[in-house]
Amino acid sequence: MTITGEMLLGATVLRGTDKPIRAVEAATGQPMEPAFGGGTATDVDRACALAWAAFDTYRETTPEARAAFLEACAQAILDIGDELITRAMAESGLPRGRLEGERGRTVGQLRLFAAELREGGWIGARIDPALPDRKPLPRPDLRLRQIPLGPVAVFGASNFPLAFSVGGGDTASALAAGCPVVVKAHSAHPGTSELVGRAIQSAVRASGLPEGVFSMLFGSGQVVGQGLVADPRIKAVGFTGSRAGGTALMKTAAGRPEPIPVYAEMSSINPVFLLPEAMAARAAAIGKGFVGSLTLGAGQFCTNPGLVLALEGPELDTFLGAATEALGGAPAQTMLTPGILKAYQTGVAHLAGNNRVRKVASGGLATAGTQGEAALFETTAAHFMDDPALAEEVFGAASLVIRCPDVETMLRLAEGLEGQLTATIQMDEGDLEAARRLLPVLERRVGRILVNGYPTGVEVSHAMVHGGPYPSTSDGRSTSVGSLAIARFLRPVCYQDMPEALLPPALRDGNPMGIWRRLDGTLSQD
Repeated sequence: MTITGEMLLGATVLRGTDKPIRAVEAATGQPMEPAFGGGTATDVDRACALAWAAFDTYRETTPEARAAFLEACAQAILDIGDELITRAMAESGLPRGRLEGERGRTVGQLRLFAAELREGGWIGARIDPALPDRKPLPRPDLRLRQIPLGPVAVFGASNFPLAFSVGGGDTASALAAGCPVVVKAHSAHPGTSELVGRAIQSAVRASGLPEGVFSMLFGSGQVVGQGLVADPRIKAVGFTGSRAGGTALMKTAAGRPEPIPVYAEMSSINPVFLLPEAMAARAAAIGKGFVGSLTLGAGQFCTNPGLVLALEGPELDTFLGAATEALGGAPAQTMLTPGILKAYQTGVAHLAGNNRVRKVASGGLATAGTQGEAALFETTAAHFMDDPALAEEVFGAASLVIRCPDVETMLRLAEGLEGQLTATIQMDEGDLEAARRLLPVLERRVGRILVNGYPTGVEVSHAMVHGGPYPSTSDGRSTSVGSLAIARFLRPVCYQDMPEALLPPALRDGNPMGIWRRLDGTLSQD
């Protein structure tokens, strides 16, 4: 498949006329061919018009038709072959194994939502039959289902060129819900984005769907991004990126005449709590495992463990010794973009220059100007509480260890943390009481709580939550990973005393779709 640098507006391929974008080869910093023309306000308007024109038809396609479409998208992405991996490697600096795994995850997400569509529980069907003889007042016939919100604007992520970008989880869940999607491709990997976008475009065509079901735009400024969020035909937003970027989109969405939801995944330092008995039993092993999680993918994961809380004592010294040794063997790694590398280096420099912080260890030295060096720092609980800047995210392989005098201090620090995607507890049986006290605090602060693991693996499944209170996300009631992600793009509609002929199939008598429904309060397939 040839990469041309063109945008996709429905079935049309179009070269943008605004400021062009060039991918940068992550390992060398050199610009790559071709140039990608940026979109204009006219292009945004055209993409949104196509999406709106497609909406009513697409939202009433059968679950089976949408499931088959998602499976066609998955297969079309696989059919690109090795060209997709090699282009993504060049644009992101990520290794082949990581990107092949990410491609599998991308395809797996699409297939997961296809299965979810066929199961039917996402419809949320509820039927309260009429009670004409009820006293003192009769009850009307009431039936409820979830319907799609409308066209969704999806913003590609820099750190996941496949799984959180053009064909990633936001796109998959929105398409599954019955919402057309307009993607703003990330400027860090435009070639990868075009390849995936063309695959989805071909699946739309092969599935006989309206062309406006999918469009993809490029844009380096605010014209495309802010224009999409402000357009009245866009009804929801999916975003993965910085807090500044997500917050700007939230303000635009809230300031519209008709505000819309923005599901933004933004900032998280993912605290790790090292409880005493676990440290007494295996401090060195925990330190080694922690560094493996910290340095994975050059630390460029939203679930990277950027904060560690532990009790003062010889066990913490053992942990730090093992972490120092492991970190010394961790080579510097190419980071995704020059901008991300610069921000990482600035964050590390701020920690190193803080007289309340001590640098404990460093990773291998950079051998190229595109590489980031891992770093581990420590400070005291008192200093951490006095300096809010120490709780700010440093996106990359850097972490800060907090020396706590006792468990009470650890609990107090947990209470003061911002909303997070994850929290990890390293514990043994003797730590149960401390963990029991910590758990309700963490439940109020995070979306996923791990025990004796590491946060950088996010399973795509039915029970996964990848979300959390602000600022980890803009809406802590949602998840961007797993089958529950479809709920972000649905809303309930109730039908009162509706004639059978006008009812959607999911709510008709006799249950023609054969799905589980809540019938007069009881789950049933009747």
